[in-house]
Amino acid sequence: MQSYVPRQKEATIIKHLAFFPCVALLGARQVGKSTLAHKILSEFSGSIYLDLEDPRDLAKLQDPLAFLEANHRALVCIDEVQMYPGLFQYFRPYLDKNNRKGQLLLLGSASRDLIKQSAETLAGRISYIEINPFTADEVEDVKTLWLQGGYPDSFHLVPDMSFDWRINYIRTFLERDIPQLGFSIPAEKLKRFWTMLAHLNGSIVNLSKLASSMGVSAPTIKNYLDILEGTFVIRRLKPFFTNTKKRLIKSPKIYIRDTGLIHCLLGIENYNDLLGHPALGNSFEALVISSILEKFPRYEASFYRSSSGAEIDLVLEKGNTTTIAIEIKSSSAPKLTQGFFEALKVISPDKAFVVAQIETAFPLENDIWAYNLKEVLSMDF
Repeated sequence: MQSYVPRQKEATIIKHLAFFPCVALLGARQVGKSTLAHKILSEFSGSIYLDLEDPRDLAKLQDPLAFLEANHRALVCIDEVQMYPGLFQYFRPYLDKNNRKGQLLLLGSASRDLIKQSAETLAGRISYIEINPFTADEVEDVKTLWLQGGYPDSFHLVPDMSFDWRINYIRTFLERDIPQLGFSIPAEKLKRFWTMLAHLNGSIVNLSKLASSMGVSAPTIKNYLDILEGTFVIRRLKPFFTNTKKRLIKSPKIYIRDTGLIHCLLGIENYNDLLGHPALGNSFEALVISSILEKFPRYEASFYRSSSGAEIDLVLEKGNTTTIAIEIKSSSAPKLTQGFFEALKVISPDKAFVVAQIETAFPLENDIWAYNLKEVLSMDF
């Protein structure tokens, strides 16, 4: 049994409970939501935890309003709430009648788009907080994080057991979790699709080509992507748009959000295998992007690529005030291309730098510096 690792969002969750009647923690299965919730509940006297996968807890909600009203002074936490979306119709009248902050803490393994009723019935009453796998500023060992991913159990296990844990995680996700959300997709077909995405990780995906490879229609491929994105296992990174007449790529990039799952799907079991694998660069890119977007959630994220090949891996924007251009290199001796500087002329960022596998920061050229990931995550943009 691993010891509890403090998460950076503990204080954020407690703060939101002081301002909202209901707070929802959303994130992939086994990402640590329940452990985090128990830590939060320990701060609230008389709090109650219900796991909807436990028949005994589920039975307590046969009459949801009666249970909630009988415990109206407590913070009530309901885990795996996406399994019973019909509960949301009871939450609104209860929250309004009780009329206080910090009444409900909901945990879900599906996005608010997949739990449609939460957005429809609790508008103005609920705050959504996304809980993701560990990022590079939450752990000391970035090498293990990169290889084994940021799911707490996978990260803490020895490499062989971690790989087995991820094999079982993928199987359970496909055979149990997806059907529980109401999707009737054969597990083997969705695993094949997910594995294809692992090979294409960090690439601009052509829906028509994927559809042809899978023997399905392009709308079906889009549906698969929606499901995997809505269950927090992939990310679509949108392209950056400008007001210029330059021809830009218009399709998003697809990333598998956890590098441990990428490596498991590709059969990469150890660090030496990773160093020699063609997926090395895109895997490191996924690690960097996940960590940066978790650290700086208020920035809009995109990538820049022109039809001529000028490219920047990550562009962060905050309104019309700040634009940051970030190039990502898996090398310990990063070099910049002409396409990078061509892209900078179009974007005109306030700040531009490179993230690479280096020990300490150093300048490259034209006042562009290279930093390691830890250094970037300590910055104050």
